[in-house]
Amino acid sequence: MSGGLERRRCMESKNVPEMAELLRDAPKNWGKWGPDDEVGSLNYLTETEVLRGVAAVRSGKTFTLQIQMGNPKGDPVWPGRSQACRMNVMDKGHYMCGKGPLFPGLLEYADDMMIMYLQGSTQYDALGHVWYGDQIWNGYDAKSTIGGLAKASVLPIAERGIVGRGVLIDIARHRGKAVLDPGETFTHRDLLEAAEAQRVTIEKRDVLVIRTGWIGSFYERDRSEFYKNFIEPGLTYSPALVEWFQRMEIPNLVTDTIANEVTIDPESGVALPLHNALMRNLGVTLTEIAQLDPLASDCADDGQWSFLYTAAPLKVVSGSGAPVNPVVIK
Repeated sequence: MSGGLERRRCMESKNVPEMAELLRDAPKNWGKWGPDDEVGSLNYLTETEVLRGVAAVRSGKTFTLQIQMGNPKGDPVWPGRSQACRMNVMDKGHYMCGKGPLFPGLLEYADDMMIMYLQGSTQYDALGHVWYGDQIWNGYDAKSTIGGLAKASVLPIAERGIVGRGVLIDIARHRGKAVLDPGETFTHRDLLEAAEAQRVTIEKRDVLVIRTGWIGSFYERDRSEFYKNFIEPGLTYSPALVEWFQRMEIPNLVTDTIANEVTIDPESGVALPLHNALMRNLGVTLTEIAQLDPLASDCADDGQWSFLYTAAPLKVVSGSGAPVNPVVIK
C-alpha cells in the first residue's frame, strides 16, 4: 500500500478531514503583494508601523526572547527532532597535549561548533515550511521545496527583518495559572478578554505575542513528563479566528510553544491546521519556542503590555526556518 493511500485510510477511519476539505472556504492573501512575494503579511509592517512600534517605547527596558541553545537541561524541540549538540573543536586541552596550532606571540584560542535543527531553538518558520494540495504560500509549486526552498524560504524574511508594535497577551496569567495544561485551548475571543483585563488593546497590524507558560515549564519539569502523550496548549482553528487574523492584518504570531497552536485540533482531529490557514494561506509569519516569562513578569509589574518588537532570523539560504533572538524594547 502506498504511503499516501495508507494515510488517507487512517484519516477516514478516524473521520479526520483532509486539510483541503477543512480549509476549503478559508481566505487567502495569495497575489495581494504580487506574484513574486515571499514575505506575506510582513508587508503590513510599513515605515508607519515601525514608527508606531517606536512610539510604544517608554522606559528603554530591553528583553531578549530566545531560549538558551545547548542548555545542559536540554532544549525544547518538536518530538522527533534531535537536541542541539555543541562540541569543542579547540581548547586548552589541545595545547596541553601539544596539538594546538602555534601563532607568533603564542596566542591560544578555543573554538566550537553546533549541530542542530534550524527549527531547534526559538525560530521563524519560512512561509514555505508547510502546505497542502501541492502548493505553498502564494501558490508556488510545492516541488520548489525539493532540495531546499527555492521559493518562500526563510531568507527573504531574514533579509527584510521584522520591526513593529508588539503586544503581549498573557493567557496563562489571565487564567490564574503558571502554565496552561497540555491540550488546553483558547480562541481569539479569549485573547480579547485577556487584553481587556490587562487594559491593553490589540491594534491592527500588531505583532501578536502570546504567553502560555509552556516553554518556561520545560526547564521546571522532567523531560519525560513534558513529552508524555505530547500535545501542546494553544489556539484552535475556526473560520472566525482566521477571519479575525485577516481583518486585524496580524503580520506575525509569536508564542512560547513549539508549534504556536494546539497540536491536534480537538474538533476536527487535524494536526496543526493554523499553520496552513494562517501561514500558508494568509502569509502570517510564525515565531515559535519564545521565552516570554521574564517579559511577562515585567509587564505585569508595570502594566505596560505593548512595546517595540524587533527580530531578524539568521540568513539561511533555502532554509525552511532559522533561529532568532527577538529583542523587545519597552
